[in-house]
Amino acid sequence: MTPIGSKDERSGLADAGALAAAIGRKSHAGKSVTLNAAMQLATVWACIRLTAQAVSALPLGTFRREADGGRTAVDDHPLAEVLEVSPNADQTSLEFWEATVAWLISTGNSYAEKVEFGKRLSSLQPLASTHCRPVRQPDGELVYRVTDRGKSEDMPRSKVFHIKGFGFGGDLGLSAIANGAETFGAAMATDEAAGKIFGNGLSVSGVLSSDQLLKAEQRENLRKSMLAYAGSTNAGKLMILEAGLKYQQMTLNPEDAQMLETRRFHIEEMCRWFGMPPIIIGHAAEGQTMWGSGVEQILLAWLALGINPICRRIEARIVKDLVPPGEKRRLYCEFNREGLLQMDSTAKAAFLSQMTQNGLMDRNEGRAKLNLPRREGAGVLTAQTNLAPLDQLGAIGGDASAARNALASWLGLSGN
Repeated sequence: MTPIGSKDERSGLADAGALAAAIGRKSHAGKSVTLNAAMQLATVWACIRLTAQAVSALPLGTFRREADGGRTAVDDHPLAEVLEVSPNADQTSLEFWEATVAWLISTGNSYAEKVEFGKRLSSLQPLASTHCRPVRQPDGELVYRVTDRGKSEDMPRSKVFHIKGFGFGGDLGLSAIANGAETFGAAMATDEAAGKIFGNGLSVSGVLSSDQLLKAEQRENLRKSMLAYAGSTNAGKLMILEAGLKYQQMTLNPEDAQMLETRRFHIEEMCRWFGMPPIIIGHAAEGQTMWGSGVEQILLAWLALGINPICRRIEARIVKDLVPPGEKRRLYCEFNREGLLQMDSTAKAAFLSQMTQNGLMDRNEGRAKLNLPRREGAGVLTAQTNLAPLDQLGAIGGDASAARNALASWLGLSGN
């Protein structure tokens, strides 16, 4: 990595970047919303975790387009080894893509340093999105400024694998957490308020009344003595009052204390920022059931509108930044979306049945999807003939002329 700019300039930018990452964005609820703070919200954790796990669990393959429009799997290409087996010395491919997607959907950007051996890509070293950002130089050149332990260095764009999330163009994707600071900050404040209420045994405050005016010393002694009855661990203790003091307790019912409606609303709002149907993370909207075909359609919509765009975004960036220039028109990588059917035996059986019965896949290809060995004679494309032309009825496994004569007889026509 070659530093660009003066030492003071790089140091100042590094400190500013570190400060912004530590403080985050202040919300009107009084909370500083950072990535670490947002991840303490169960909804944020679930949205990021489930999306990252769903994408990273899909098999990734490297293919070459053929002249006849087909494709051939390329397992011996150096790029396939890095992307599918071992991206770097520390991570498996699943761990690398899981972290990549987690950074992408939380900060809107994901970065990795490209390490090359000669002209061949040898590894991808992940870079924290909170410590890396694209910078345009005065001459328009794009570099990536990486902050590490208070020091800043610039890397040329050719050395960085940058996946950008949703945005309006430019060099950066938009961060859901940064732009949704008000939503996440309000949720954090609500959780904190509910926690404090429970910490006080669901008692907001009590009222001590007396027909006498207490002196300052008496008030202080009374306040200290009341501490023995504060907190959920002291609930149920017998209180002793003197000098005509009377205690009137003010309580909240459990539903009000948990602020259920507010917290329910915050869950649905946070899910919108991540494009996650609430039912996927185990939250049913009011009046919605957790069962039935409606939930299945919601799941399919999430796969089509949530998971698939992320996969396509990664695939396109691989072709642009990682595939060698002379191979970009033919070589490409693709996530196998069928991997989402692995745990649904009914859906997988229906898929394979449709593919093999309609001549789109032979039996051996279907067996390969089930990790079963190839069988002799099963490599032929077949199709049902229930919609075959009348003059072809019975041509397979019977006498076509006999079938035509039988049909003509049934219709009251001459067999000739």
